[in-house]
Amino acid sequence: MLVDFNTLPETSRVWIYQANRSFSDTELEDIKSKLDVFIESWTAHGADLKSGYDIRYKRFIIIALDQELNQATGCSIDASVVFIQQLEKEYDVDLLDKMNVSYKQGEFVAHKTLTDFRKMAKQKAVSKNTIVFNNLVTNIEELNESWEVPASESWHNRFLS
Repeated sequence: MLVDFNTLPETSRVWIYQANRSFSDTELEDIKSKLDVFIESWTAHGADLKSGYDIRYKRFIIIALDQELNQATGCSIDASVVFIQQLEKEYDVDLLDKMNVSYKQGEFVAHKTLTDFRKMAKQKAVSKNTIVFNNLVTNIEELNESWEVPASESWHNRFLS
């Protein structure tokens, strides 16, 4: 059951898929159409899942699920991963690699491998004040409060001296 992302409660579970590049406007329209279809039919053991999505910075696909109605099951989570893998193939983009880091450089969002981000930290190219995206947040409340934070307030801090 597809609902507007902004109507979901703050306790809704989120999954964040970070692209290794920005999507074009045309790709975004296609992806939104595909997300509409997927989420409208997304179920757990035949029960509707009240969920929505948001795409931010033309590179983050965020799927949220209101667990008050029904919770995701292993099968429904697997179905969402298969859907994301299909997007990866269709748009030649990486969405599932958790070993990548996105951070802000002024108005732009940069994307680096974790190894490159570590090197940049050692070279002082990024600092404790660099805004990073903490894709480990688990619900909308954390997304709103702890997703875009200075590196000093995220797990990224371990790489900064």
